[in-house]
Amino acid sequence: MSISTPTSAAASTRPAPRLGLKERYGMMTRDLGWETTYQSMDDVFPFDQFEGIKIHDWDKWEDPFRLTMEAYWKFQGEKEKKLYAIIDAFQQNNGQFNISDPRYLNTLKLFLTGVSPLEYAAHRGYAMAGRSFRGVGARVACQMQSIDELRHAQTQFHTISHFNKYFHGLHDPQHMYDRVWYLSVPKSYFEDAMSAGPFEFVTAISFSFEYVLTNLLFMPFMSGAAYNGDMATVTFGFSAQSDESRHMTLGLEVVKFMLEQDPGNVPIVQKWVDKWFWRGYRLLTLVSMMMDYMLPKRVMSWSEAWEMYFEKNGGALFEDLSRYGIRLPKYHEVAAKEKGRLSHEAWAAFNNYGHAADFNTWVPKPDEMNWLSEKYPETFDRLYRPRFEWLAEQEKRNGKMWRNPTLPMLCQTCQVPCIFTEPDDPTTICLRETSYHGMKYHFCSDGCKDIFEDEPEKYVQAWLPVHQIYQGNCFPEGADPTAPGFDPLSEVLKYYHLVPGADSGDFNTSPDRLNWERWTGQDLSDPAPPDTLAPRAA
Repeated sequence: MSISTPTSAAASTRPAPRLGLKERYGMMTRDLGWETTYQSMDDVFPFDQFEGIKIHDWDKWEDPFRLTMEAYWKFQGEKEKKLYAIIDAFQQNNGQFNISDPRYLNTLKLFLTGVSPLEYAAHRGYAMAGRSFRGVGARVACQMQSIDELRHAQTQFHTISHFNKYFHGLHDPQHMYDRVWYLSVPKSYFEDAMSAGPFEFVTAISFSFEYVLTNLLFMPFMSGAAYNGDMATVTFGFSAQSDESRHMTLGLEVVKFMLEQDPGNVPIVQKWVDKWFWRGYRLLTLVSMMMDYMLPKRVMSWSEAWEMYFEKNGGALFEDLSRYGIRLPKYHEVAAKEKGRLSHEAWAAFNNYGHAADFNTWVPKPDEMNWLSEKYPETFDRLYRPRFEWLAEQEKRNGKMWRNPTLPMLCQTCQVPCIFTEPDDPTTICLRETSYHGMKYHFCSDGCKDIFEDEPEKYVQAWLPVHQIYQGNCFPEGADPTAPGFDPLSEVLKYYHLVPGADSGDFNTSPDRLNWERWTGQDLSDPAPPDTLAPRAA
C-alpha cells in the first residue's frame, strides 16, 4: 500500500504547462482534421482541384495571426461592446444633426444598398470556400472571415438604421440591392466570384478586392464620414477595417501559397488577378463619384486616392510578387489614364438617370466646381464644367433638373452603363462588341470584353436590369402595361420600393432638404463658404 505525501499530492494536482500560441493554434486547427476513409478525400472535397490549382502540401498554409475560435470571440466581444456604446451615444445625442449637410446622407444610401449586402454575400462565400478546402488551416481561416463579414453586415445595418428615422431612401436596402438597376454592378461582382471555384473566390475577394482595392473604398469613405461629422459611421468603419487588415493578409498569403506550391499555378493566378482587378476597378466607379461629388466636405480627390492606394502601394505589392512571376494587372495603364475623368463621367450619368436611383442627385455648386477644377486642372474645366453649368441653367429655368427619359446601354460584363470614354480620347464613348452563338454583346471597355470572351457561357446569363425593364419584367405583380395611361417609370419605382422625388430624384426639391432647413434653420441654397472645404491633400 502506497501512501501519498503532501509533496506528491501537490505534484499530481499541478496544472499542466500552458501551451504556446503556435501549439495551441495547431491543436485547435490542424489537429482537428483527419483523412477520410469511408469516402475518398477527392469525393469529400471535389472543388479544390477542378480549377487546375495544384497543392502538394496543405500544411504549408500559414495563418500569420494563428487565430482560434476561443481567441476570436474574446477579442471581437470586447470590440463590439465599445462599438455599440459609441453608436448608442450618437443616437442619444441626436448625432444625425451634427453632419455637415444632408447631401452627405446620400453617400450612406449608396453604401447601405451597394456595400452592406456585399458583406453578407462575402459571409456566405467564405463559408462555402472553407467547406471546399481540404486543408484545415485554410478552412479555419475562411470560417473566421465568414463570421467577420456577417458581423460587418450587422453593424452597418444597425448603425445606418438610425438615420432611417429621419431621412428617406434607407428603408429597404436588401430589396433595393436585388432590384435597383445600378446595384446590379456590385451584386454581379460577388455573384460572379461566388459561382467560381474556391481558389478563384478567395483570389477575387481576399486578394483583388480586400488587399488591392479595399483601401480605395474604406479609407476615403470613413475619412469622409469623419470630416462630415458622422462619427457613427466612422466607428463601424474602423471596427471593420481592423478586421480588413487580417483579411488582406489572408489574401496575400493565399496567393503566395498557390504560387509557391507549383509553377503551373502561376498563369492561372495571373489570369485571375487580371480579371478581378478590372472587375473591382469598374465597381469602384461608384466610389469615385462619392469622393468627388457626394461628400459636402471632401478629403481627397479620386485621382489622388488612386495614385496613393493603387499606383504607389499597389505598385510596391506587385513588385514584391514579381519574384513569383506575377506582373501588374492587365489594363492598369487604362485605369491610370481614366483617373482624371472617371468620377465626372459617373456623376454625369447619375444626373441623367437620377430619377431612377435610390438616392438624390444635384449639380455641384460653384465653389465645389472650383475645387474640382483645382484637383483636375487638365480635364475638368475643359470637358466637364460646361456640362454641369448647362445642367444648372436648365434647373434654374425649369425648376427641376434635366433628366434623360430613356435607359442606358449596359456592359454585359460589369453591368455599368457604357458611359466611359476611349482611353486616349476623352471625347469619344468607348464601346466594344463581340458575337457569341449568333448573338451580339456590348461592353464598356477592352477589359470587360476580354473577361467575357474567356468565359462566354457564364456572362451570357447576366441579368441586365435595362433589358429586363424593356421586356416588362420589372413591374409590380398585377401591373398591366396595356392599360391606358400606363407609366413605366412609376411602375418600375414601385417595383424598387422607391417614392419618386423623396427616395430618388432632385435633392433641391427633396423632403430631406426641406426637413433639414426646418430642423436646423440652415439655408442650403447658398454656396458653402470657401473655408468649409477640406484643405488640399498633401
